[in-house]
Amino acid sequence: MWTLLGFSFALGTYLGALQDGGHISWKRTIAGYLADFYLWGLLSPLIFKLARRFELRAHFPRNLFIHITASVVLSFVVLSAAAPLVWYFGYLNLARNPTLFDLWRNNAFSIYYFHQGLTIYWTTLVVAHALHYYRGLREGEARAGQLAAQLAQAQLQALEMQIHPHFLFNTLNSIAALLHKDVELADRMIARLGDFLRLTLKRSDAKTIDFGQELEFLRCFLDIEHIRFQDRLTVEMEVEPQALNVMVPNLILQPIVENAIRHGIARQTISGRITIRAFKEKYRLIMQVEDNGPGLRTNHNPNGNLSGGIGLSNRRARLEQFYGEDFGLDIANSAGLGVIVTLDIPAVGTAKSKG
Repeated sequence: MWTLLGFSFALGTYLGALQDGGHISWKRTIAGYLADFYLWGLLSPLIFKLARRFELRAHFPRNLFIHITASVVLSFVVLSAAAPLVWYFGYLNLARNPTLFDLWRNNAFSIYYFHQGLTIYWTTLVVAHALHYYRGLREGEARAGQLAAQLAQAQLQALEMQIHPHFLFNTLNSIAALLHKDVELADRMIARLGDFLRLTLKRSDAKTIDFGQELEFLRCFLDIEHIRFQDRLTVEMEVEPQALNVMVPNLILQPIVENAIRHGIARQTISGRITIRAFKEKYRLIMQVEDNGPGLRTNHNPNGNLSGGIGLSNRRARLEQFYGEDFGLDIANSAGLGVIVTLDIPAVGTAKSKG
């Protein structure tokens, strides 16, 4: 590309001189332009790096001043470095430039060549910004596609885990048993099951929801589970009001609670307890789900894949799509009995409080 630009500028200058009735050396013209453009080609990675580091749309006055300064400095550097190159090739007008110092002075302080250098710098900067924005757009589209695929997978897994035949069977079986004992409680369970199904379908397209909505969904699910297990299941929620407005990935906590009930509570005869905590810590949202079940065979697995059938690798995959590496997923045995799962995500995109 830089070779084509050099030939283009050299040809334009050469033809312009011929049209005006003058005569210049083609070798001297092409050598001078290629020396300039090859030097700019060597500096173009630096310009691309400066474009990424100091985007014009971010901190505009400061970054604009940085690029103005860089364009002046690099133009002077290129013009100064081109002089000995052209002198070495020997394609010179010795009448105008009898010495290397004269050649350097005439080039480095020439308004024409200096303007040309500034034009090359800013053109390269525009190309760098365009490629950067295009790459960011493509990466954004790819990430959006990955998020959509992850969300679709999460929805299918939620339907498999939450509306699985065994879940519906247990729920409907509990309703059938309650119809002969407590019609009011059976009616309540039917209503909550309807709410649960409606919320699942209503939020099927949402990538993120505020934590208050996530808790609403959890309460609906836990109401059904509480009716099934009755006194065998106790749920405690310790949620700070500041955490309710933080945006979180849709369906991020419910499968964790489902796992805690299925593998921690349902398999024991003693009373089960699920504790759900959420609080803000500076610019982070910390969420915890703790049960008093039998615990894990191993205390900690940093990959998020647990023994005992509690698989949370899909949670990690979804969190990576949303936050890259800026999240924490810790699964370990709690201080007493049971398992504690801790999620640590940025508290960004906080919804505005109504108060």
